[in-house]
Amino acid sequence: MNILVVDDNKAVQEKLAALIISQGHNVDLAINGLDALGKAQQGNYQLFVIDHLMPLMNGVQLTKNLKGNQLSSQVPVIFMTTQGIHTLKNLVEFSLFDKVIDKPINEADFLTILSEFTSAVFEDETLQVIA
Repeated sequence: MNILVVDDNKAVQEKLAALIISQGHNVDLAINGLDALGKAQQGNYQLFVIDHLMPLMNGVQLTKNLKGNQLSSQVPVIFMTTQGIHTLKNLVEFSLFDKVIDKPINEADFLTILSEFTSAVFEDETLQVIA
């Protein structure tokens, strides 16, 4: 599974990349929303992990752009925030996020969420092969 992690904090990027790689997946990193949008248009991703507050293009703007693009509109988004999940629930865009998690990231919780998305992708691939 190819996953794009978008966060302006290098330490967070490295932590998430290590967790994702430990589960056997491929990871690309982007430093902000603008960087991520360019990579998403070039890459073949099955999951986006996106930080909320970033320079140039924040996570909400990025998610709107990704969901509005035919190539990435069906790719799930794990949205990360330091602001608390409750602050995001009032956003019109909240429904665009497939999962919202608080930062700092709890590793066990992140791995549980990651496995939910990866097993769903593998089930879809299996169904397509059988059909």
